[in-house]
Order: sequence, then structure tokens, then C-alpha cells
Amino acid sequence: MNNSWRQRELVFLLLYAVIFYIIIIRDSLQLSHDHYNKLYGLRPGLISSRLNDASDAQWRNFRSNLPILTFVFGLLTLIANILRTCYNLKAEGMSVVWLLISLTYLSYLHGAFIFFILLITSANFLLVKIFGRTKYFSFVLWVFNLSFLLCNRVYEGYSFTSFGERWAYLDKFRGTFRWHICFNFVVLRMISFGYDYHWSDHNVHVDQEKHIQHCINCSSGKPCYRMLQERSVGSDKCSYTIYLCYLLYAPLYIAGPIISFNAFASQLDTPQKSYTLKQVSWYGFRWVLSLFLMEIMTHFFYYNAFAISGIWKQLSPMEVFIVGYGVLNFMWLKFFLIWRYFRFWALVSGIEAPENMPRCINNCYNLESFWKNWHASFNKWLVRYMYIPLGGSRRKLLNVWVVFTFVAIWHDLEWKLLSWAWLTCIFFIPEMIVKSAATSYQVDNVFKEFIFRELSAVAGAITITCLMVANLVGFVIGPSGISWLKSVFLQAEGLPTLFGLLVTFYVGTKLMFHVSDTKKRTHQS
Repeated sequence: MNNSWRQRELVFLLLYAVIFYIIIIRDSLQLSHDHYNKLYGLRPGLISSRLNDASDAQWRNFRSNLPILTFVFGLLTLIANILRTCYNLKAEGMSVVWLLISLTYLSYLHGAFIFFILLITSANFLLVKIFGRTKYFSFVLWVFNLSFLLCNRVYEGYSFTSFGERWAYLDKFRGTFRWHICFNFVVLRMISFGYDYHWSDHNVHVDQEKHIQHCINCSSGKPCYRMLQERSVGSDKCSYTIYLCYLLYAPLYIAGPIISFNAFASQLDTPQKSYTLKQVSWYGFRWVLSLFLMEIMTHFFYYNAFAISGIWKQLSPMEVFIVGYGVLNFMWLKFFLIWRYFRFWALVSGIEAPENMPRCINNCYNLESFWKNWHASFNKWLVRYMYIPLGGSRRKLLNVWVVFTFVAIWHDLEWKLLSWAWLTCIFFIPEMIVKSAATSYQVDNVFKEFIFRELSAVAGAITITCLMVANLVGFVIGPSGISWLKSVFLQAEGLPTLFGLLVTFYVGTKLMFHVSDTKKRTHQS
């Protein structure tokens, strides 16, 4: 395709996108105005006389605790950095500093129930040290951690009464946050420590010399995250103190991002060099701008309140699409802010964790790229500790079912999450088949390139629609809502809306192609 045609196409696509978002914003404002008195979770807001959508418990708790969190993390990182500088502390010394800080922090969060955390994590450490070099290690590690992942949920964190009535009084000291909710992340770290210790006497998965030649960071003397993850640390870094510090490290304890043990221990010894002080400051400033965007969204567009109030069942197909699209964007921005907030404080203290939302939700047109960019640190963890050990791409069709079932169980024991996981797996199958066929398709002239690009855009539109359905089923309407969705969009009234959203997603996919092309040209130059 010649450049003049692509430029004209880009102008049309941009014009369509502008009109689309004008309609979405106008109709969203109207919907919020017409139905606000029927919605749950609206509270007096900070902007003029607007109500604020505080219906999402996770966002509400984070937002209300933001001032105290900022003060606490600012003070803790300042203390840790001063001690590192004054006493030239390395991994072992910094692990003691951060362990004491983290234990104080966890004592406030969980009260006496920190005992259960220390008991389980200590048992895991002994298990790794005993079985870490045996052929039964993977089986033992997974059975132990999956058992506690499930039991923690079933018994909702246990109680001291189970040890006898003399300990029952400790049940009153529960702290401010349920420990078994945070422990899901601890389980991932325990498995990471186990495998990194198990693999420490094996060859790394990455050709280090070849990687350094092609990696901008590594070639400039600043090891990238992948190199830190793959490069084994010495046995002296696998001590109980560093292990416990890794599991309970305060800035990343509640929500991540998830970092491998190798990468954490390396940076505990030598602080990250990828981000300068200026870049970390700019990162924090951009986060503040994103928070302002969220405040505007929750004060003017009550998407999540529509979802939890059940009002969307009374809406027209077009209005249902607007609310569904809005809920997904709200969820993306919520997690973007939470994860980047904690990652910022880790960066300030010298630990670079993977970015969880490296790409906007509106710039993903296939399942693989979506899951590489939504909770990306979890994706890296799944690939390293589950997908590759299970056989990797050689058994891809089978492995995605195992991986996504684990992801659903890890989140919570709910049928709607399992439905979400299995729907995603079903949608993965045609994408893998199409990708396999596309690889063998030879694009050797302009016409074939045009056909290939158009078919890819159509496939992208269908994939985005499937992603919306899977996520709405998993996190909003549940499996019982599938039949309701079909009754809304596959009837005479809903078909025009379904066609319109497919066209819109087709246009969006074509725009993403242009963005990708621009990035490639910039990279090549």
C-alpha cells in the first residue's frame, strides 16, 4: 500500500474515532444524569456539586487511604535509603532493614494474624531447602502452595481458637486488612523463590552474551529486568532473611507488581540503575495526572455504579455497550493507578519491578498482546514458572487451559471467574489457528498485503468483542448473564448495535496498525 493511501486512510480513521468518542462521552453524561438517583455507591464528590462513583470497594479503599499510604511509604523509603547510604548496606543488611520495616507494616495491617503468614512462609522455606535439589521438588512445591491457596480461602484465614480456647483472645487482634487476601501474592513469591533456588545450579534460559548485544539497557551497563530474572544469585542470597524480606517487602506486598526472587535479591544488593532520579520523578508526576483523569471519570461517568446496581438490564443495547465499554476502561485505569503507585515507591527504594500496564487497554487487538499488557508482571510469572515448565509452545493448546484455570483460582473461588477463564481459553483457540495460518501466508504483492491487513482488522474486531464478553462475564454479569447478552444483541433491536460495535472495533484495530507501523519506523530510524 502506498503512503498517500495510508495517510488518507489514517485521516478517515481518526475522524471516525473522534466522532465515536464524542458520542460515547455525550451519551455517558446523559446516562449518568438520567439514572444517578437509582445507582448504588455514589457519594458527595470533590468537583463542584457532582456525585462521585465510589461503588468499587477496591478503588474506594485505596483512594481513601491514599494520604496515609503516601506518608507511610515516603517515611519508610526515606529511612531505608538513608541507612543504605550511611552504612553502605548490601543485600543481607538491606534485607534486615526492609524486613523490620515490613514486619512493622504487616503488624498494623494484620495484627496477631501475622503469625499465620510467618508460619506458612517458614514451612515453605524449609520445604525448598530440603527438596530443592530433588526430582520431586516441583510436585512438592505446587502441592504445598496450592493447598494453602485453597485452604486460606475456604477457612477465610483460620482462627486462633482452633489452637485452643486459651488463644481465642488473639482473634480480636485482626488488624485492618484480611491477611489471606494479600497472601495470594505471597504464594506467587514463595513459588518464585522455590524455582529460582531449584534452577540456581542450572544453565540460564537466556544467552547472556547475545542478549547484551541486542539489549540497550544491558549494553550500557544497566541490567534489564529479564537479565536480572534469568541470572541466578549466589547461594548466600538464598538466606532466610532475604527470602522473608522478598515475601513481605512493604512497597509491593499488598498488590505487587510481582517480581522474581532473582531480580529482587540482585537489586537489594545493587539498586536499580534503569531509572534516574529525574525519570522516577517524572513517573510520579504522570501518575498524579492519571489520578486526576480518574477523578474526572468517577465524578462524571458512573459506569461501575451501573454495573453493580443492575440498572444496565433496563438499558437499550447501545447503552449496554457504552456501560460495558466504560466499565472495562474504569477497571484498566483503576489497576493502572494502584499498580503504578506501589511500583513508584519500589523504584524510589531501588527496586525495579515489571510494569503491570505497559499498554493502554484501547491499544490491544488480540488476546496474546492483551494478556501480555494486562497485569504484565503476573503474565511474566506465569510464563516463567508455569507455561515453560509445562512444555511451553509445544503444548500451547493444552497449557492455556491449565494456566487460566490457575489464574481464576488464584483470584478467588468463584464460578464466574472460572467461566471467564474458560471463555478466554475458548477464544484463544481460533486465534492460535489463525496465527498459525498467517505465518505460512506469503505476502508478496500489494494486493495480498491489502487482503491480509483487512482480514487481520476483522479478526481484531472479533477478538476485542470476545474480550469484552469474557471480562464482563468474569467481573460483572457472571455466567448467567451470557444468555441475557444473547437476548439483547442477537435480537432485531440489538443487531444494528452489534454491527456498529464490530465496525468500530474494526476501525480501532486499523488505528492500532498505524500506531504499530509508526513505532516500527521510529525504532528503525
